[in-house]
Amino acid sequence: MKIITIVGARPQFVKAAALSRAIEKHPEIEEIIVHTGQHFDDNMSEVFFREMEIPKPKYNLNINSVGHGAMTGRMLEQIEKILLEEKPDLLLVYGDTNSTIAGALAAKKLHIKVAHVEAGLRSFNMDMPEEVNRILTDRISDYLFCPTQTAVDNLQKEGYENIDTKIIKSGDVMQDAAEYYSLTSAEKATIANTITHDKFILCTLHRAENTDNKVNLTGIIDALNTINKTVPVVLPLHPRTKGKIADLGLKMEFDTIDPVGYFDMIELLKKCALVMTDSGGLQKEAFFFKKNCVTVREQTEWVELVENKVNVLVGSDTKKIIAGVEQMLGQKADFTIDLYGKGKACENIIQELIN
Repeated sequence: MKIITIVGARPQFVKAAALSRAIEKHPEIEEIIVHTGQHFDDNMSEVFFREMEIPKPKYNLNINSVGHGAMTGRMLEQIEKILLEEKPDLLLVYGDTNSTIAGALAAKKLHIKVAHVEAGLRSFNMDMPEEVNRILTDRISDYLFCPTQTAVDNLQKEGYENIDTKIIKSGDVMQDAAEYYSLTSAEKATIANTITHDKFILCTLHRAENTDNKVNLTGIIDALNTINKTVPVVLPLHPRTKGKIADLGLKMEFDTIDPVGYFDMIELLKKCALVMTDSGGLQKEAFFFKKNCVTVREQTEWVELVENKVNVLVGSDTKKIIAGVEQMLGQKADFTIDLYGKGKACENIIQELIN
């Protein structure tokens, strides 16, 4: 079996690291990795391939720094050329980025089967480009690997049982990755060791719904400045977010560090008292490392985290964010519940594809 895997953004590198390592145990599968270049800064891209020992991409398309339409179009064009040359049996995509939908579209139009890892997630907010990407990718995929029962339920409610596709509850490959790499993260982390706070809040901020909205971004930064007066805030600052904050002339009165690699992120998660984020992946990673999470969005794809009271949605309102942080800092949670497959997702996916 010849598989082409499409990656382009940080969460996809992490997921691919876990699944590609499992694929290597199966000599009957040949995997070719295509990196679209969507994340191109070294700390956001190449460092993951080095640190996580992901097989080097055979193709790097270097497509970035353009709008959604231009980016998706160029990826579609270039991925199609690769598929025509390589003639794979299957194309594998992860998550909800422009790289995801471009890869799925290119394969489907060439009658190549598509497998979508992390299928069935819904934020129910069509203003989010990620929501558009994931819905369209699900609709044209042949294999829908769902990380949770909620994801399966979403597809069933949308009538996918009447569509010629296969829904599989596989578990979440992110948990596979977290469990594996946490064993060696302390040896490979560098930046995390420079954080000297005994107690701190780990924050990330990058979603367009926050960074491209003046009111939202201002509300979040104001909240972080206030929170930092009682509990230190540490923010690995995404280059795009940094530019948006500078454009608005906002003052950050908390610690910022450069974007970090996966091992540093694991160590920061281990050491922090609480996670604040608008990232989908980090909400789950907080759970994997037994930390409560405050999500600065109005919706989340990971509703089971909210239902089990390990995550709270606060949007971008300054007062709600501060209240959410106070609530979650003082709240004990049950992290023994099985929400994401107990680290068996990769093998479940591979066995399904082989069968």
